[in-house]
Amino acid sequence: MASSSNHSNPPCAACKFLRRKCLSGCNFAPYFPPEEPTKFANVHKIFGASNVSKLLNEILPHQREDAVNSLAYEAEARLKDPVYGCVGAISVLQRQVLHLQKELDATNADLMRYASNENTSSFNHIPINRVQNRNKNNLGRRGNSDYGAPAGGSSLDPDSGFCFPYPSPWFDNPSGGGLGSG
Repeated sequence: MASSSNHSNPPCAACKFLRRKCLSGCNFAPYFPPEEPTKFANVHKIFGASNVSKLLNEILPHQREDAVNSLAYEAEARLKDPVYGCVGAISVLQRQVLHLQKELDATNADLMRYASNENTSSFNHIPINRVQNRNKNNLGRRGNSDYGAPAGGSSLDPDSGFCFPYPSPWFDNPSGGGLGSG
């Protein structure tokens, strides 16, 4: 029983579309498999089978698959947008990237402001016991300030734990000094 090549190997999408016999050396067969008939139909509609065949013959074999994929992408884009083709799609994507970059920059700026506020808040909200312990250690070395503030020239609000970087006469401190203690 002799079998023909058509029964063992179905024709490629290009030969099937063009209604011709697919020979063993067909230029289209490796790039337009029978499972993807619309790929060749779109490429043929936009570029023409003859032009695609010439292009495939002119480029190096290792570049052909990329060339066919590019042609297929351009053909599909050109069918969706006849005026701009893939350039229109690229332009839309570039605008999206710019928009997202601006959004990312704004979000990063918000994060920086938040982190800056957090650092300021965390600096100003040193736990009272840490400041008290530190101040007890500093009393022997530096002494106390004129207003009864913690040693080192800073003052502490015991209610909020806020540590001022300068002496303040308005808050009592653990050492019993300050205007409020009298």
